[in-house]
Amino acid sequence: MRRNVMVLVALFVTIGLLTGCWSRRELNDLAISVGMGFDKKDDQVQVTIQIVNPGEVASKRGGGGLTTPVSTFKATSKTIFESLRKITTQSPRKVYSSHLRMLVISEELAREGITPILDGISRNHEMRSDFYIVIARGTTAENVLKILTPIEKIPSNKLFTTLEMSEKIWAPTVKVKLDKLISDLQTEGKDPVLTGILIKGNPNKGDEKSNLNQTDPPTSLEYSGLAIFEKDKLVGWLTEKESKGYNYIVDNVKSTIGHIECPTGGIIAEEIVRTKTKMKGKVVNGKPQIIVDVFLEDNVGEVQCKIDLLDPANIKELEEIAQNKTKAIIEATIQKAKKYNVDIFGFGEAIYRADPKYWNKNKDSWKEQFADLPVHVKTEVKIRRLGTVSDSLVQKTKE
Repeated sequence: MRRNVMVLVALFVTIGLLTGCWSRRELNDLAISVGMGFDKKDDQVQVTIQIVNPGEVASKRGGGGLTTPVSTFKATSKTIFESLRKITTQSPRKVYSSHLRMLVISEELAREGITPILDGISRNHEMRSDFYIVIARGTTAENVLKILTPIEKIPSNKLFTTLEMSEKIWAPTVKVKLDKLISDLQTEGKDPVLTGILIKGNPNKGDEKSNLNQTDPPTSLEYSGLAIFEKDKLVGWLTEKESKGYNYIVDNVKSTIGHIECPTGGIIAEEIVRTKTKMKGKVVNGKPQIIVDVFLEDNVGEVQCKIDLLDPANIKELEEIAQNKTKAIIEATIQKAKKYNVDIFGFGEAIYRADPKYWNKNKDSWKEQFADLPVHVKTEVKIRRLGTVSDSLVQKTKE
């Protein structure tokens, strides 16, 4: 009995030691970082952080508060870790990065290599890996993080949701989180890509509060193209159409819109509502090759030509036109990757899955083989629905 009492007392004492707030962090002592950017400054790295002004974001005053929803701070050092701590000389609060939404890397820095940056980020125990990484195209990460955006008070939240929506219904963008980027860098036979972001308008006006008070802001942020990497160094860019082709190849198109030429002139807009891509590697007579099989299910979205959509022969002809156009986009994307000699599609990985022995024997010369790699593209398009109007209004009007 006495032993049981002692065990019980010991248990209560232990529980008492486990409770409490010894490691607490008061919200008033923290600066919540939602955006972070990296720029090259001589032989050092400049870190810019976008901090939420909680009083302004939570303000219910009509017409907005007196300050901006976010503030930016920057510091330069040899390492990211030092720069973040150095920011405390400007900010009255310690930077807290667990709620980071966007990580922006300047194009100049990305061309020199992003591995040192990723090492510093991945080791930081405060940072989760659920933020998106993008490249500041033709500008600095600092400039991108200074731009104030309408609708969404916090610019990094705007960038986060815009990227998600763009990938979901438009297709030329790619969401890349930290884990995915590190995995692509470490995977043999696969080079990474990152979405680019542009500043449209006057960058010097974008950080003014007046940028939020106009129906047509003078400065805005817009995603544009995919940055392609050779290992960890940026080497080139895909156009919007090529970026869409990339997503077709890697089976990352959820929905998008395109248009095709009508046989009699004019155009038809088609909504791609479902896609499926099968990528297969083969080694035939000691030579590797890739087969890319793409299936698209389309709906007619808009008709600007004279055509009878109730005629099955016309639908079949439109499907063939769409198949050829999709195939041309994909092949042009592959040629762009071959131009830079970067396997952003994971063709090498497909060859490894098909024939591990061949891959292990030839992986060191994969770059040379990739340049002349035969890639057989097959496309199939099915038009399922014509919309709420079954025939062409253009045709009826002309009649």
